[in-house]
Amino acid sequence: MFSSRAVNPAVLPCPAKLNLLLAVTGRRADGFHELASLVAPVEFGDTLTVESAADFSLTCDDPTLPVDDTNLVLRAANAFRAATGWRGGARFALTKRVPSSAGLGGGSSDAATALVALNRLAGEPLAPAALAQVAAQVGSDCALFLPGGPVVMRGRGDRVERLADAVATRLRGRRVLIFKPGFAIATPWAFARKAELARGSYRPGAEAEARLANVVYAMTSGAEWEGLLFNDLERAAFAKFAALPVLLGQLRQRFDLAARLSGSGSACFALLPDDASVGAITTAIRAAWGPSAFVVETRLA
Repeated sequence: MFSSRAVNPAVLPCPAKLNLLLAVTGRRADGFHELASLVAPVEFGDTLTVESAADFSLTCDDPTLPVDDTNLVLRAANAFRAATGWRGGARFALTKRVPSSAGLGGGSSDAATALVALNRLAGEPLAPAALAQVAAQVGSDCALFLPGGPVVMRGRGDRVERLADAVATRLRGRRVLIFKPGFAIATPWAFARKAELARGSYRPGAEAEARLANVVYAMTSGAEWEGLLFNDLERAAFAKFAALPVLLGQLRQRFDLAARLSGSGSACFALLPDDASVGAITTAIRAAWGPSAFVVETRLA
């Protein structure tokens, strides 16, 4: 994910992520859901500054974000200490850009970055597989940020497989517009609502894997793949938050953009042609969702 050379203090990127494809295949006995998801980090994200210290502490430029042990950065630090017995510490300073409860993985990315930084500071006591296990304990989608590129995520998000280079190359550098309304969607609510709507009937695992394989094959062969993307949480989110499907429909009609929800939302994304101008698209988004709508253009990383 980062250079192996430790820098103190280190200023590290915490990329947001997009669920390009998200299949929900069942509910587990522990209450989590089984997933199959094609996930790509983006260049846009938070920034975490890490400096060695006697103990762990966190500051953040967003005054609404808690900086106690409920924050995923400090939860990750405490999990690292428990796993390694390392008695060192670190001062974390978080510059927050990724909106919360948006389906963009901002907090999980912050935590994964903290784990990588601490592993460097401690002399790398954890091999990549062990570090991924610690990340999975902190949050369901923390581990997906460790490889530093597009991945397939399975299980509850803890089983991560890197995409082949030929596929990753098709994704990296692709322009994308991320946009979010003024409201948030809590991930637990989205999955609970999905469970209510599914009533024991989820997408079969074999179907999810087949559709995922079709997308990967299309990317490898150079075929059109954007129209093959889907998100099984859209039905739950769209049923309550009508502003989402209304705008996405308008973007498809006016700009021929196959816009989708990322994760549990409320953030959405649209892959952009190289020659697309985002000015008119941004105007349409803010006309529909108001001036408080969050809009950023970035690229898949």
